[in-house]
Parts: sequence; C-alpha cells; structure tokens
Amino acid sequence: MLSTEHKAIISATVPILEQGGEALTRHFYQSLFRDYPEVTPFFNQANQAGGTQQRALANAVLMYAKNIEKLENLGPLVNTIINKHVSLQIQPEHYPIVGAALLKAIREVLGAEVATDAVIDAWGAAYGQLADILIGAEENIYKTNEQAEGGWRGARSFKVASKTVESDEITSFVLVPADGGKVVVHKPGQYIGLTVKVNGVEQRRQYSLSAAANGADYRISVKREDGGLVSGFLHDQVQVGDTLSLFPPAGDFVLADSDKPLVLISGGVGITPTLAMLTAALAGSRPVHFIHAARHAGVHAFREHIDALAAKHPQLKRFYCYEKADDAHASQPHATGYLNQQQLAKWLPETRDVDAYFLGPKPFMKAVKAQLLELGVPASQTYYEFFGPAEALA
Repeated sequence: MLSTEHKAIISATVPILEQGGEALTRHFYQSLFRDYPEVTPFFNQANQAGGTQQRALANAVLMYAKNIEKLENLGPLVNTIINKHVSLQIQPEHYPIVGAALLKAIREVLGAEVATDAVIDAWGAAYGQLADILIGAEENIYKTNEQAEGGWRGARSFKVASKTVESDEITSFVLVPADGGKVVVHKPGQYIGLTVKVNGVEQRRQYSLSAAANGADYRISVKREDGGLVSGFLHDQVQVGDTLSLFPPAGDFVLADSDKPLVLISGGVGITPTLAMLTAALAGSRPVHFIHAARHAGVHAFREHIDALAAKHPQLKRFYCYEKADDAHASQPHATGYLNQQQLAKWLPETRDVDAYFLGPKPFMKAVKAQLLELGVPASQTYYEFFGPAEALA
C-alpha cells in the first residue's frame, strides 16, 4: 500500500531523477542483465547500445514520480507500456525481478546517504503499485486475445507464405498460422511480437502489421537495419515455408473512428502501419492526404501500391518527398529535400480540422509535430508512436 508518507518521499526524489535519471537507468540495466540474464531476450540490445532504452525508462520513472499523486496525468504513457509488454509477453513473474534490480540500482547509484531505508521502502511500495496496475491491465489483454475469434495466448507457430522485396531496404513477409486456423483481426496501426533464435540465442522484436486485417494472415514489412541482428536474420535466412513464432497483435497507435479529413505522414519504414490505416480509411468516403518522405526512390517502398489506390479512390491525394532525386529511377518525387513546413502547408487539406498520424525517425517526427502545430492542426488531433522505446518529442 502506497502511503501519504511514501508519496511525499517519491515526490522529493524528483530533482534527483531530473539530474541523474539516466545514470540510474544505465546502472539498472547493467545489473538486470548481469543478475538475471534470462530477461535479456525481452530487450533489443541495439537500443541499449544507443542509449534510447535508458533514456525512455528514465523519462518514464521521472513522469511516474512527478505524477505519483495523480497517476491519471500520465495519460497515454501507461497504455503504451502495457501494449509493449503484451507484444513481448511480459509475465507477472518478471516484475519482481525488475523491481529487485531497480531498488538495487537506486541504492548503489544514489548511495546510502540519499537512498535511505525510507527511500527504498517508498520506491518499493511505488513500484509494487505500478506493477499491480500493469499486471492487471496486461492480463485483461491476454484474456481478450485468447478468447477472440482466431485468438491465442503466448507464442503460436506461423509459416512464411511469401517473401517480397519492397525496396532496397524493406522486405515483406506474409505469415499464416501453421495450424490452419484463423487469426485475430488486428486494428489498423497495431503490431505483432515475434520471437526467433539467432545463433542459438532468443531474440524478441515487434513489427508493424503492414496490411489490412483479413482474419487469415498477417503481413510485416521489415527494414534491414545496419547491424540489425533480427532484421538481418529475417532478410538473409528466413525463406518461404519456414516457421516463425508470433505473439498476438498489440498497440494503441490505431486509426480512430472519425469523419474528419485524414492525414498520414510517414518517413522511411514508418510507412508500414499507415498502409493498414489507409486501407481502412478508403473503405469510407473521408478525404485522405498521404504524405511520405524517403531518402531516394530506391528506398521508397509501396509507391506503386499507393499510386494504384490513388487511381481508384478520388478522395486519396498522395505526395512524396525525397531527400534527393535519382535520375536512374523513373519515379520522381513531388518535392526534394527534407519535408518542411512550407511543403507540408501545400499538401495538407485546406481545413486544419484534421486527424494527423505520423511515424518515422525521431528527428523527422519531432519536426513534423512542430510543423503541424505551427500550421494550426490541434495538438489533440495529432497522433504518433515510436518504433522501439517511447521517448519524448519535446
């Protein structure tokens, strides 16, 4: 039980977390992987090496401490964490492990003078409260997925039905259940969790579902990342007929019901979840402005698909921006250079009362978010999600 005294102590640690949160989370992960190596597959080590996981956790811990009196102020952060956990199949038995490593890191990084028994007790109670919230919410999703038509719990075997090169960097995989059954109908924008063994070591990753739900199969479209352990494995070693283990769909970055004009803005592989959103939106009559930025034509995936949809659906307007044009490709962009506010202003609908969804590299999303606000799109009608750990765009 989190007491009033506990809450006061947690609030008092906010300045410390603001100054040294990343040092704390770096130490936490080092201790976690050293003392409990069995949880390592749940974490993308590339995010560890780049520091994004540590920064994301530091921000989450800070937000939790700042809002300890009113957890409802955390808004979508909790739902994002819950869905990430579900996609990786985090279980109740994992929480005590993480809690022990976190309290140990607080004690070792802050020292006994700051991390007194009272502080450790308060953070232990706070972590326990949060763990109970997450475990309960995650169990509800696990049950819902299990009970849904085509649903399941835990890992399920899927066969690779097709493998298609979409660009110089992106390859799509259509996956069908090995048991011949149906699959859960996912919401446009959701992702699945996948577990594979690379060089005998288990790895877990999440990939956006890049095609509309059909109840029969899933499609993921994977970018080959430089040095990417799992993306390289999928591109180079996984072939048609091979078996992969999937977890049910998750994610709260989904297309909401609305009749407002829809703006979908993507950069690079950020296009993948917008494809399912686009298909769903075109089933109705709402205007859609599809804006995609790529480095050049060679890495622009799904252009022919989008062009074909635009030819069939008059309400769809599409615009492409390439960092640089390439005369070797017949397909040319509508603009070159980085997507900027002036260009975005030309491509948005005349009304700013729109729903805008955007996804791509962090600098791209940071710029797009600021540009949309400057152009008058209400902040409450802009939606985004990160590939990997959730970070702030401020």
